[in-house]
Amino acid sequence: MSDIEKRIHRLERMRIERERLARIMDEDLLETVEEVFDRLTLLSLYDLVNDGVIDVMHGVVSSGKEARVYWAEDPEGNDLAVKIYLTVTAEFRHGMLKYIEGDPRFQHVRRHPRKLIYLWCRKEFRNLKLAYETGIRVPKPIAARNNILVMEFINQPNERGRPAPLLREAPPEDPEEALEVLLRYMHKLYNEAELVHADLSEYNVMNREGELIIIDWGSAVKKGHPMFTEFLLRDIRNVLRFFHKLGVKVPSVREVFEWITH
Repeated sequence: MSDIEKRIHRLERMRIERERLARIMDEDLLETVEEVFDRLTLLSLYDLVNDGVIDVMHGVVSSGKEARVYWAEDPEGNDLAVKIYLTVTAEFRHGMLKYIEGDPRFQHVRRHPRKLIYLWCRKEFRNLKLAYETGIRVPKPIAARNNILVMEFINQPNERGRPAPLLREAPPEDPEEALEVLLRYMHKLYNEAELVHADLSEYNVMNREGELIIIDWGSAVKKGHPMFTEFLLRDIRNVLRFFHKLGVKVPSVREVFEWITH
């Protein structure tokens, strides 16, 4: 095949891929997605559609420096959250490494930006799956493909496409009970999954009318990571600090640490 024939073949494939993606999202959304993400990301999205994971894509519900989260639906009409990681910035890449290097599950870390973000996405999926199977309330993991993570959409009750608020935005009506729930989750996570979230705070817990759901699991590390204990202590401090501000008489960091680890 000549270079011209290869180019024609590639352009034809891109046209077909775009047409198939256009079937699951409106034209404005497709143009927005194409502006933000590169062709490899669009190919990964196409694969998820082709595999029957995603059937309809709606708009963005959350946008940050590292990722965008979209509301989508599966072929049965169930709501999905599609988290698409953006190109890795130098700052984000540097911050990632301390959560990856030393984790016994990831022995050989390639520092190429794209490979690193693929690894981060796969790591978040595996952490979610482990936490979910342990009985921690997290978004149910559905699939991961390169830099795209698909999971359960945690919505406001009876409001499709609108995510439940974070704990910092909607403090619990019964903060004592909420603290107890989170501490039980941390204990269960440590002792049954041998996992620490490593970024737990009011910014990574959703409050769905009193039901607490822990999100953003990319930072979580397994036992054996050199900073495992340090991350656990930081999670404890963050949680106790937030509930102390709500007027809860909280135990000391040491008391919680000893309860979780013994």
